[in-house]
Amino acid sequence: MKMVGVDVGGTFTDVFVLDEADGTAAVAKVPTTRPDQSGGFLDGIGQQVSDLSEIAVVVHGTTAGTNALLERKGARTGVITTQGLRDVLEMRRRDRPRTWGLRGDFEPVVDRRHRLEVPERTLADGTIRTQVDLDAVRAAARELQAAGCAAVSILFANAYANPENEALATQAVRAIWPNEHVSCSSEILPEIREFERFSTTALNAYLQPEVSGYLDRLETALKKGGFTGEFMIVQSNGGVMGVETACRTPVRTALSGPAAGVIAAGYIATTAGFPDVITGDMGGTSFDVSLIAGGQSMLSPQTSIDFGMVVRTPMIEITTIGAGGGSIAWVDRGGLLNIGPESAGSNPGPVAYGLGNDRPTVTDANVVLGRIDPDNPIGGKLEQLDVEAARRAIDAHVGQPLDLDTEQAAEAVLRVANSRMAGAIRLVSIERGFDPKRFAFMPFGGGGALHAGAMLAEVGIARAIVPRYPGVTSAMGCVIADMRADFVQTINALVDGLDTGVLTAFMQVHVDDGMATLEAANTTFEARVASFELDMAYIGQTHTVAVPLEVTVANGAVTPPTKAEIEAAFDKAYAATFGRLLKNGTRRILNLRSAVTGTRPKFDLRTLAPTETQAANPKATRKVHFGDTWHDTAIYDRLALPIGTEINGPAILEQPDTTVLIEPGLTGRVDDYGNTVITKDSA
Repeated sequence: MKMVGVDVGGTFTDVFVLDEADGTAAVAKVPTTRPDQSGGFLDGIGQQVSDLSEIAVVVHGTTAGTNALLERKGARTGVITTQGLRDVLEMRRRDRPRTWGLRGDFEPVVDRRHRLEVPERTLADGTIRTQVDLDAVRAAARELQAAGCAAVSILFANAYANPENEALATQAVRAIWPNEHVSCSSEILPEIREFERFSTTALNAYLQPEVSGYLDRLETALKKGGFTGEFMIVQSNGGVMGVETACRTPVRTALSGPAAGVIAAGYIATTAGFPDVITGDMGGTSFDVSLIAGGQSMLSPQTSIDFGMVVRTPMIEITTIGAGGGSIAWVDRGGLLNIGPESAGSNPGPVAYGLGNDRPTVTDANVVLGRIDPDNPIGGKLEQLDVEAARRAIDAHVGQPLDLDTEQAAEAVLRVANSRMAGAIRLVSIERGFDPKRFAFMPFGGGGALHAGAMLAEVGIARAIVPRYPGVTSAMGCVIADMRADFVQTINALVDGLDTGVLTAFMQVHVDDGMATLEAANTTFEARVASFELDMAYIGQTHTVAVPLEVTVANGAVTPPTKAEIEAAFDKAYAATFGRLLKNGTRRILNLRSAVTGTRPKFDLRTLAPTETQAANPKATRKVHFGDTWHDTAIYDRLALPIGTEINGPAILEQPDTTVLIEPGLTGRVDDYGNTVITKDSA
């Protein structure tokens, strides 16, 4: 049987097919179809698997939710909330899009006329002051239906402390709502802080019709083709979930595709002996950067997809900038060269694609400088790239405004793009206290390996490691990712007054629900692991620290931690973060966070390594521009390079899903897993 990972990006859809019987892999890269991404999804699978009944599991990293948020193309959504809280989504944290200036515009995804109030009130300690008026709730739901709302969210004050009123209202709405798109804040995020809870739940409702419809179309098409296996979706935390869970909580897919790439990069780099790695996923639209330390990716409790659209759910920390291969180069009125954020995407794509775009992109600059072979473009849809059209576009939009010749203009485009990418790497490393010299840089995506040398020079990273199939690394991550269920519950208690029985009860509910999720999956797990941490602070402090707990779970039963163990764990975490403890400080627990993970079997990366033993010889040479001159550059078939091969730059390694550039002064070596490790020449 086969396992299939599919990552849909802004420009290309990538497919990674693993044959579990013999460990062999096959890859495909096809243009992403718009507006319905399911066309490219099925086309990519069909290129490598003719009989879908041979597939045991399909795991999908999707950008459907991300795109719907960024492009504001979710469903018309309604809100039913407590009297007086109608404008929480609009007030946010009283922040603004721009630091300077007196004005800042923001429109929440739910229009004010569709945010309706009903009588009810729960206090912060869980006491119900006013019972919910269910007749008012039903009337509000009917009003929203009449207004054309396809989804609704129930957002009540302090529902994290006592969900009774919200649960009754949700039950009443679900009884009359015409579909399943009803989101309840105490189900989505039972956590203190009104705005974050309201925002996450409202965005979940906003995405439900779009994401569930998309996934339903995919699943229906797969089944029509004979697929009888399991269909799963990558979460923003790097784990996977069933399609039913994804349809119910689509907000957890907000960074689905990029997260899969980070998971694969971490596994590949750690296996190759580089547990500290900075990843750079360069696709057609964006450049996504993440840091992995000690083999562990960084998780953030929340992120902002765009200004004011806050999602509070565990996510792999990823910094994204608009510097992909399709990012458009342009000169502003002040004569400054800019890259992105506008992208040509896959259609029309770069100028060299010949599909109607006349504005130059980063890919066009690489084509003009000879770094991409115009006769063998990746993706399989084009027979040849139009180099002359790319040159004309660079001349018109960059060269003439800046008084540069074609090659100088193309080099300028790459310098600006590289500078922006280097800035993103510094943001996740130097500015967070990590020395980039300790880390390897792993470029992937279709364009990442063209810029590896530039990142070594710009940031000072010691080496780069290019995976065997960099163009489909995110799709490989879909196959590798574990299944994971995350839970959160506000405790809001001092450690001295903590009822450990209540804490243990919440832990047990999380474990039971998580294990039930794993049991419902038609997947083999090597292990099932439950982990717990507390958000804690000293009383009077606003910011919390994450405090991991050592908790025993035997035969599904949780053994509770003692107060002394919680205090010791907090002291350790606080001292590690701030370098000191507060004498006589009173410790406070804000939230419990739990994760239940089913570890899926990993395939041996050695099966991807080359089996050739013949010495590597260039298949051709061509002129490639570096700096201020053209160099005769050797061109190699990368997948045919034997283990241990060393290639001195300048050289280009070509394969169907990407191009690897080894610049002058660099050396590439093929390791035991088929990765290419690029280092600076010792001389």
